[in-house]
Amino acid sequence: MRNKLIAANWKMYKTPDEARDFFRDFLPLVKDHDRDEIVVCPNYLAIDVAVHAAKGSNVAIGAQNLFWEKEGAYTGEICTSMLVAVGVTHVIIGHSERRQYFGETDDTVNLKLKSALAAGLIPIVCVGEVLEEREAGLTDDVLRRQCLRAFNKVSAKKAASLVVAYEPVWAIGTGKTATPQMAADAHAIIRAEAAESFGQEFADKLRILYGGSVKPENAKSLMSEAEIDGALVGGASLDPKSFAAIVKY
Repeated sequence: MRNKLIAANWKMYKTPDEARDFFRDFLPLVKDHDRDEIVVCPNYLAIDVAVHAAKGSNVAIGAQNLFWEKEGAYTGEICTSMLVAVGVTHVIIGHSERRQYFGETDDTVNLKLKSALAAGLIPIVCVGEVLEEREAGLTDDVLRRQCLRAFNKVSAKKAASLVVAYEPVWAIGTGKTATPQMAADAHAIIRAEAAESFGQEFADKLRILYGGSVKPENAKSLMSEAEIDGALVGGASLDPKSFAAIVKY
């Protein structure tokens, strides 16, 4: 059995004070929850508040992005050692919004994955097709390409902590959700690609999350699929009651 992971991606929302208020209300709602791993990924400026608020709780703190170099003249970027120093344990890599708006590619995802693994961070690597690719029947090809390039020259031993999140781009923030069966089919493709890259034993243990308009109303049906090992939650994670309801589906 793979232990499910429920992760919140706050994107560009919440000031440090708003983050503090969130944890004040959220932590009591999930304090006895030990069935799943819970991760909250705030913006960079709210990470310190989040780490202190969640200290001693069952909630881990992640970042939404990183840069692959160890340090240097890279204005506006954050490296792994900075994240580790403030108590971050997880990091989202290759989210579709990073690909869409900031030029992230399969190759930069690979560089960031290697950097995160070398630093001992748990990477949540995002893959997924856009609507045009889905309608053209290219979902399988897109997922295989994204996984193949992301996993390039990464050993199974080094990738032991890897988590993958399947996020159909057409379902992010649109209110549209892949059916549980559609999500499960996509997860099976990703798991098969992981088996090609890392071996079947690794693939059997790999946690693959679903993301894309996950809400309290659909969390249970999605999580009931054997192939779905958790969720990467966007908008519904901004409200403590809503996110707690998804965690406790």
